Amino acid sequence: MDVIEAIKTRRSIGKVKDDPVPSDCIEKILEAGTYAPNHYRTEPWRFFVITGDSRKKLGAILEEIARIEHTDLEPDEWAKKAEKARNNPLRAPVIIAVGVEPGDKKNVIMKEEYAAVCSAIQNMLLTAHSLGLGAIWRTGAVTYHEKVKDFFGLTPKGEMAGFIFIGYSDLTTKLVKKTGFEDFTVWMN
Repeated sequence: MDVIEAIKTRRSIGKVKDDPVPSDCIEKILEAGTYAPNHYRTEPWRFFVITGDSRKKLGAILEEIARIEHTDLEPDEWAKKAEKARNNPLRAPVIIAVGVEPGDKKNVIMKEEYAAVCSAIQNMLLTAHSLGLGAIWRTGAVTYHEKVKDFFGLTPKGEMAGFIFIGYSDLTTKLVKKTGFEDFTVWMN
């Protein structure tokens, strides 16, 4: 698949089948992430491939966070939130959690470390698309919760950048009308 075509046709696929994803596809996705630009070659990305029962372990952490964060709800609502959080990782056969571990060099700028990891995620999403897989990058407040960071063993400086849910698409995608670059561009000659 041509890179321009991949960029223009990739969509966030939030609904995927339970079919297993071959390891070699996951390895290609991971490798693509490591080709992202990163200032001073710090390679700040950390990847955690979550499949099988390990998705339930992540779900237990998400449930625990939901129970802590939503104590103001009525018991029925509280239980629904907790169950939804627990089952969230079961929505895809593969999840790649992506963390940021900033380099220790004095000249490293934190924003650049996060930018590098976000670039890695985009490479990974495009690669998944080129392999015929559906993927979606999920974030939100729970992503940055201390319990999630601890679950993945990140250092005090580290943070999560998000979760890439991967599987074979169970959706029909549509072309999306994008605002032309002209609306966001100033040419400075």
